[in-house]
Amino acid sequence: MKMPVVDTGRVIIVGAGLGALYAALHLAPHPVVMISPEALGQGASSAWAQGGIAAAMAAADSPEAHAADTVRAGAGTVDADVAASVTAEARAHILELTALGTPFDRDAQGGYVLSREAAHGLARVVRVRGDQAGREIMAALIAEVARTPSVQVLEGVMAVGLQAQEGRVVGVAVAAADGASDPVMLRGAAVLLAGGGSGGLYALTTNPPRIRGQVIGMAARAGAVIADAEFVQFHPTAIDMGEDPAPLATEALRGGGAVLINRDGLRFMQAVHPDAELAPRDIVARAIFAETQAGRRPMLDTRAALGAEIVERFPAVAAACKRGGIDPVTQPIPVAAAAHYHMGGIAVTWEGRSSLAGLWACGEASATGLHGANRLASNGLLEALVYGRRAALDIAQGLGDAVAPPVVLPSVPGGQHPDPDLIAQLRQVMTENVGVVRDAGGLKTALRRIAALEAQAFGDANFLNMTATATLIAAAALLREESRGAHCRRDFPQVNPALAKPSRLTLAEALAQRQIVTETQE
Repeated sequence: MKMPVVDTGRVIIVGAGLGALYAALHLAPHPVVMISPEALGQGASSAWAQGGIAAAMAAADSPEAHAADTVRAGAGTVDADVAASVTAEARAHILELTALGTPFDRDAQGGYVLSREAAHGLARVVRVRGDQAGREIMAALIAEVARTPSVQVLEGVMAVGLQAQEGRVVGVAVAAADGASDPVMLRGAAVLLAGGGSGGLYALTTNPPRIRGQVIGMAARAGAVIADAEFVQFHPTAIDMGEDPAPLATEALRGGGAVLINRDGLRFMQAVHPDAELAPRDIVARAIFAETQAGRRPMLDTRAALGAEIVERFPAVAAACKRGGIDPVTQPIPVAAAAHYHMGGIAVTWEGRSSLAGLWACGEASATGLHGANRLASNGLLEALVYGRRAALDIAQGLGDAVAPPVVLPSVPGGQHPDPDLIAQLRQVMTENVGVVRDAGGLKTALRRIAALEAQAFGDANFLNMTATATLIAAAALLREESRGAHCRRDFPQVNPALAKPSRLTLAEALAQRQIVTETQE
């Protein structure tokens, strides 16, 4: 059956997180339609962000110092010009969010309360009620979008594919997020992908359940170049209490003096890095992973540093602990390293343009050059703001003054929902073979198993988007024969200076690599 086509006359934004909302507002009054699998504000990674936004707001700080920390944390592959430009914009975005009603923490004199996180030279993370930054920033933007008549939000709808003709993206295939309808092709003036990262491809993750690399995968399947796919950041302090996704114990706890201990009560980070608990995330994550593998049960001890204050200062952490039967006032919090943020994604230019005409990307789905091999803490939300606005302004230059009627999707009976057993198997494959520490044998196993799972999907686009991204991550990790930042190869433990550059890979190239591995069973 031929897919129905709806000409929207609008800019189509795939996603409903921070970058998507911010871009929609900066596109006004140009008509926009946003694709949101869930009710607006639900299920977006941005809303789950506990940390905050890194910005040089203190008198003793500067954008140059922030950029230097960003470059240092990125382990040799950060684009220094991008870092300088993004950090230079940070203050303006904090002020804009404040004007929109975001209740950032303030001191008695009205200044912003700043926290220090790992690999920052000083306190520069702007927060809301300790660990509520993502939720409160999203609430302010959602309220503003509701007041903006040019923005239409299609809730309960998921993008499942892109239509490209002669190298230009001309449409987005969407279907009911619950799998209850066949796809409909939406045509628009431009397409902006802002649908999150890939953490949900792993069995142990802090990401919302629905975000499993599909947006990166659909861009790759359309032919877009993907950058730095191998660089997946594992957060060192996911709360290890059996929940899926795992709740997050924000880095600000360590910034406030909490320490990492093992089941014997011994601190282990002091012997690993001079900055101990505030070492870069990749180093702390590997130390946590090593303790777990050795059976020494790593834990985050907030008792001396925070005591009873944790309940008021970090309500999300306290609530998660309560669900797990943990009292952080009197007990250390069990933690594990969990897939948290994908530094890689759709390769984009300074303006957020992908390698395909008509397609832009921002937020975690993109790779801008800001994060390199290891994202500096709380630079994720900042990047989404900067590139959401840049993409919006770039798209707007090619738009007229058209007024578009509301989009009405036809009802198309049918539909297909990914097999939950296949998804569970894929996630286990990624955690076991493409996790915190990798090697050639495990990565080849992953590629073979991903190919086998894909063959069982019977053409389900949603699952094929997941396997496309999983293939890209594993193939890029196999090709990078060194350890750098968040990418750790036990068979290539040293940094190779010749590889101090971003990777670039198309899905066709990754599939060719997978085919070679599949045909050469060991």
